[in-house]
Amino acid sequence: MPLDVEKALSAPPVRTEVGWDERDVRLYHLALGAGVPETDPRELRYAYEGHERGLQVLPTFGVVAGGTGGVGFQVFDLPGVDIDLAKVLHGGQEITVHRPLPAAARATAVTRAVAVHDKGKAAVIVQESTLIGEDDEPLITQRNQIFVHGEGGFGGDRGPSERLPAPDREPDLVAEVPTLRQQALLYRLTGDWNPLHADPATARRAGHDRPILHGLCSFGMAVKAVTDRLLDGDASAVTGCRTRFAGVFFPGETLRLRVWKTPDGYRLTATAADREDAPVLTDARITAR
Repeated sequence: MPLDVEKALSAPPVRTEVGWDERDVRLYHLALGAGVPETDPRELRYAYEGHERGLQVLPTFGVVAGGTGGVGFQVFDLPGVDIDLAKVLHGGQEITVHRPLPAAARATAVTRAVAVHDKGKAAVIVQESTLIGEDDEPLITQRNQIFVHGEGGFGGDRGPSERLPAPDREPDLVAEVPTLRQQALLYRLTGDWNPLHADPATARRAGHDRPILHGLCSFGMAVKAVTDRLLDGDASAVTGCRTRFAGVFFPGETLRLRVWKTPDGYRLTATAADREDAPVLTDARITAR
């Protein structure tokens, strides 16, 4: 079996030196749609290094820090994980913020597989990656859930349920976030070169009419929207965020967010407003100080 569970879980962590600067941060934020209106001081905090309060960094930038797809998918470099990328689906993402990300830094990404769950027809690899600053203190820790079709049925544990249903009441905030037709092409410049997001033929082979937007782009847009509308535009207030990727979203569509204030932070869902509120992000939560 290409996925050797025991070997993957016992492998030593992969350590990768990464770095980024203000240009990388600005590009990431612009790829999420930041900078509109272009004269709004709060938008310029994401896009202008000369802002009087400095360039701030959304915690979701950590998933692309260092480029080349970011540090979040180095699980494919681990021993025992020899899988067909065509069978892979990014199922979920979680970020824990230990301290705000700087606009320019060098860091070490320490990545390992912490669990492999057996879902029957698929396996779910849970990968953990921590960015450690030059002072040897952690910046963020992220966990990815990576579904691998055809690799289940090995007799393993199904894993815990991580559902976070939305409250049974009207949301405290409903926001609509438009996207550009070329937004996936912009987001690819952060380092995720998967042709599914650019090549129409690849998208058709995957069953889509045209290239889809990166799930992590939709997630970043949602975190930015909550930051701007409910956290006074202060990205450093975010202490954690998570989501499950529930469906595809196409560039040029409008992302409709519904947000509920709860004792543990903010619960949210995201749907495609142009397609009868088809689910995009579910089981999502943002925590803040």
